[in-house]
Amino acid sequence: MAIIITDECINCDACISECPNNAIYEPDQEWTYAEETELSGAITTPSGVEVDADEENDPISEEFYFIVPDKCTECKGFHDEPQCASVCPVDCCVPDEDNLETEEALLEKKAWLHGE
Repeated sequence: MAIIITDECINCDACISECPNNAIYEPDQEWTYAEETELSGAITTPSGVEVDADEENDPISEEFYFIVPDKCTECKGFHDEPQCASVCPVDCCVPDEDNLETEEALLEKKAWLHGE
């Protein structure tokens, strides 16, 4: 499953540099699938939606740091545990119960993001 950042976030910036998939963004920041990945142009997301990887998307949160679910792999293939959760001083990086994924699916997503 992907990780989410709850509204308990204090916007400390600890998590953003830890994410190997560039899935974490500052509040009110537009984001792309292409940013810090191998994705470009027309793509199909892991959830089956066709999008332009280079197109800027609206922020998911206006107030708190946020994680793009289609870019989050829980750090599978990079680390033993989600790095955002391990560095968060207020424990607001938690599993997203609305985005349940198997370890196999998370590793496939990592390969998709990084052209492996």
